[in-house]
Amino acid sequence: MPTYLRLPRFNRDWDRLSQQEQARFRAALAVFVADLVAGGRFRPGLRVKKMAGHDIWEMTWAPDGRATFVYGKPVRQDEVHIIWRRVGSHQIFTAP
Repeated sequence: MPTYLRLPRFNRDWDRLSQQEQARFRAALAVFVADLVAGGRFRPGLRVKKMAGHDIWEMTWAPDGRATFVYGKPVRQDEVHIIWRRVGSHQIFTAP
C-alpha cells in the first residue's frame, strides 16, 4: 500500500474545498491508489501526467479539479511514497 504525506499548502487547499469536492477527490484517490498498487499505470480517466518543465505530477479528479504531487523517497521498502502538494481548481497551477 502506498504511503503519503500532505504538505501544509495541500491541507489549506483541502479546507477550502466544498464537501462535494472533497468527496470527488476521495473517489478519484481510491482509483489512483488502486492503480499505484497494480503497478503504477494510471487509467486514462485520471489524466495523471508530469507537468512540463517540473518534477511535479498532476491528477484530474473533476472537470475543474486538479491535484499536484511528487514521488518521494520510499518510507517503507518497495512502497511508493506520494507527497501531495496542492488540490483545487486550475488556479493551483499558478504555484503548483
